[in-house]
Amino acid sequence: MTGKVLVAYGTTNGSTARIAEAVAAVLRKEGFTAEALPAGAVARVTTYDAVVVGGGLYAGRWHKDARRFVRRHGGELAGLPLWLFSSGPLDASASERDIPPVPGVQKAITRLDARGHVTFGGCLEEGAKGWVARMILRNGKGGDFRDFDRIEQWARRIADELAAGEKH
Repeated sequence: MTGKVLVAYGTTNGSTARIAEAVAAVLRKEGFTAEALPAGAVARVTTYDAVVVGGGLYAGRWHKDARRFVRRHGGELAGLPLWLFSSGPLDASASERDIPPVPGVQKAITRLDARGHVTFGGCLEEGAKGWVARMILRNGKGGDFRDFDRIEQWARRIADELAAGEKH
């Protein structure tokens, strides 16, 4: 399969956007037309052949824009090859072991018959918006825990599945 892939994301401070852009870049390198867009800016998914949706994790919930996206486009997403990712742990845990999806994301995986989900480490650096983010940083718990090698490997697996035309 060659085709058009949407990588939609919900982010507050840009960390998840950067992951989405890395996924789209790998897909383009593998021969797909791929674009990373904020989930709230996507009007329709019917023009895409596959979709990847990512959301930052905040207090055990996916970013509101990612949640709204899968709810709003659920009927169309259920008929497309779909992968989900989360970003959030502000430690090395996501690179050390598989972290299961939070309950709301697990429901979306089941409801939409998503082909996969992965949790990547997050990033919270000085200048982040929100009082909770500022408190986390003030307590020395920030940093960049995104593993771009792992992100790119995951994106290549998606490209391989799409290229093989694998049925779910």
